[in-house]
Amino acid sequence: MNKVKQPSLIDAMIPVVTLMAMLATAVYLFSFDSSGGANQIALILSACVAMLVGIKNGYKWKDIEEGMVRSIGLATPALLILFTVGSLIGTWILSGTVPAMIYYGIQVLHPDYFYTASCLLCAMVALSIGSSWTVAGTLGIALIGIAQAMGLSIEITAGAIISGAYFGDKMSPMSDTTNLAPAVAGTDIFSHIRHMAWTTVPSIIIAMTLFLIIGLTQDTSGLEANLATTEQLLDTQFNVGPHLLLPLLVVIYLAYRKMPAFPTVILGTLAGVVCAALFQFDGTVALSGENNLSQPMALIKGLWIAMFNGYVANTDDPILNSLLSRGGMASMVTTVWLILAAMAFGGVMEATDLLNRLLQGMLSMVKSSSSLVITTLVSGIGANLVTGDQYIAIILPGRMLRIEFTRANLAPVNLSRALEDSATVTSPLVPWNTCGAFMASTLGVATLAYLPFAFFNYICPLVSAGYAWFNIKLLPLDEDTELTPQEV
Repeated sequence: MNKVKQPSLIDAMIPVVTLMAMLATAVYLFSFDSSGGANQIALILSACVAMLVGIKNGYKWKDIEEGMVRSIGLATPALLILFTVGSLIGTWILSGTVPAMIYYGIQVLHPDYFYTASCLLCAMVALSIGSSWTVAGTLGIALIGIAQAMGLSIEITAGAIISGAYFGDKMSPMSDTTNLAPAVAGTDIFSHIRHMAWTTVPSIIIAMTLFLIIGLTQDTSGLEANLATTEQLLDTQFNVGPHLLLPLLVVIYLAYRKMPAFPTVILGTLAGVVCAALFQFDGTVALSGENNLSQPMALIKGLWIAMFNGYVANTDDPILNSLLSRGGMASMVTTVWLILAAMAFGGVMEATDLLNRLLQGMLSMVKSSSSLVITTLVSGIGANLVTGDQYIAIILPGRMLRIEFTRANLAPVNLSRALEDSATVTSPLVPWNTCGAFMASTLGVATLAYLPFAFFNYICPLVSAGYAWFNIKLLPLDEDTELTPQEV
């Protein structure tokens, strides 16, 4: 029987350094297209390096394999949601729901304030339903379309959508991560939200100010003619009307009623199917490409195609064609591949105890309360990079650092806030993280392309680190006793 040897810090660093080097090479060689396959290869090869280190330390292949399977299993709900979102996008374009959102959005949203309004709108909806993914998969798609129709930057728009969506998600009591972080830290959700407001609200104000400055300084001359042409093309291609917004209202209502994401998206997709059959009959039959089938069978085939292969637009505007030719489960296959590779790497790192060794190495640098909070922030971001999943990035550092916060006489809300200020908000900034992969696939903008403009998502950790450095709003343990669930 092999004796397992505890990994050294060098052991733990070898796969991580390998991954960073390979990912940097992939980006250099393939640019924003690296998520199309190059990143996946980097993750799989880095997982192999981690396996070799684990085997060298006495871990058995069976245990490593079980760790990978367990890690991939955690991503299964996200993979199911990804596939259904692909179908939702296809049916919502075919039904005219997305075109209607673009049509009315062009009339309401002024280009000068578009980025700020997008951020605010996504923040409000995410706050009410508690899901950044739902916001991105519904409003986000339309806002990207509006930006493209207006001739605005889709990269900045994606950054505004993600900034607003993650602010609302983070501050909503209905959000899964907002419930998970205080549960891991040992406090209640409303104390957690109140404490988060100190870092989160200033961060979103700064982000929205930056979006406003960008909007007011951009050149929007000559857009009116293009917008009028886009509206006319949409009205010609689809039977546009406010009734087409029904699938959107269905999803928002179900999310508000706390229905799980998977059935919510499924029902939203079915609502799109019904609208397409009722209001876009000719367009659905045309999508089937069949002249020999009866109209009912051609209708069914068109709906089926939209769900598995997406919608293909055929207008006189190539930009509009590019915008509306999207969706289908097939469009999510590469993203699922990326997530599987990332979770496999994270599973090996956890199963061979290399991830815990990295976290222990960070703990050795803790010298004060401020450095403990900053270490938590770094741990959450690092876990996002290594494990590829925001839930693991909350649970693992939270579980390891909880006792350290007690020893430092810091209230649990300090830990829960630091976990959210790092693990939650930076997850969409990592291309191989489940959140980063989802946002890139859903919005059609590469993670590295929107990253510089997701202002809230990297301002928030910086604000949180600044609070820790200057010892602002770090509650001692005794001050949190009045916030426990039993006494609220």
